[in-house]
Amino acid sequence: MNVTVCQSCGMPLTSTDQFGTEMDGSTTREYCIYCYKDGKFEQPGMTLEGMIEMCTAILKEEGMDEESGRSMLRNQLPFLKRWRNEGNVGNGPDGTATVAHAPIHAGAPSSDFASAVNDTLLTKEPVRYVTLPGKRLAGLSARTTNAIEMSGQGSIGALWGRYFASEHIPDTEAARYGCYTDYADGIAGEYTILIGHEIGEEERLPEGFDEVQLPPATYAVFTSRTGPMVEVVSEVWGAVWAWSHQQDRTFTGDFEYYDERSLDPEHTQVDVYIAVNERR
Repeated sequence: MNVTVCQSCGMPLTSTDQFGTEMDGSTTREYCIYCYKDGKFEQPGMTLEGMIEMCTAILKEEGMDEESGRSMLRNQLPFLKRWRNEGNVGNGPDGTATVAHAPIHAGAPSSDFASAVNDTLLTKEPVRYVTLPGKRLAGLSARTTNAIEMSGQGSIGALWGRYFASEHIPDTEAARYGCYTDYADGIAGEYTILIGHEIGEEERLPEGFDEVQLPPATYAVFTSRTGPMVEVVSEVWGAVWAWSHQQDRTFTGDFEYYDERSLDPEHTQVDVYIAVNERR
């Protein structure tokens, strides 16, 4: 099942009863029913900062650390259609502009943050499409969901720590992968995350490691800006979730690719490969 997200609040839209509605009663997959109903936004005066604070409160109620939730939303929501225009001007499905009247980032100069947002918007579309042969990856894996990871009880961070503490990893210069496979229900359900590196088909699997066999596939490649790793990885995934071609995703296996551009965690650039149907 292919899943898109609300282009106002970022909520995954997993069923038709979550879709917003137009004036004629028809549904739209662009917005959720809580943000958009009868052809207009439920809160037309909402600013990006207001949406961040409202969604932060919801994530906090669900058990996520407040500052982690706010940071994640600030990295992701500016990519969404309602908020992506410079100066925090969002467009509804009918093209009507809704202009915010407040700074979009509390605690930082609005001009500096606008510049940073403009930089991240460079990744809102794939930089290229590539077709790659199958890959065999070895590393440490876990079963999780996006909801678990956003709750503060996730396993991905710990997996990275365990992987780099292992005696079976290659030299520092070798590329690392954060691979997402075995999706149960697109981005809404469970998936397997593997942190690891590529190995040969005949190579022995290191003791205690798991493996993933990625099939040959075509990928849409999203590339982050260069910056602190914790920021740029979140930003580039925000671009993926806000991408308007979610229906092209195959969910046969996606991965983050960390090469020599990622050696300095404060000046990192990362590629995210999203498996898609072959382009015609």
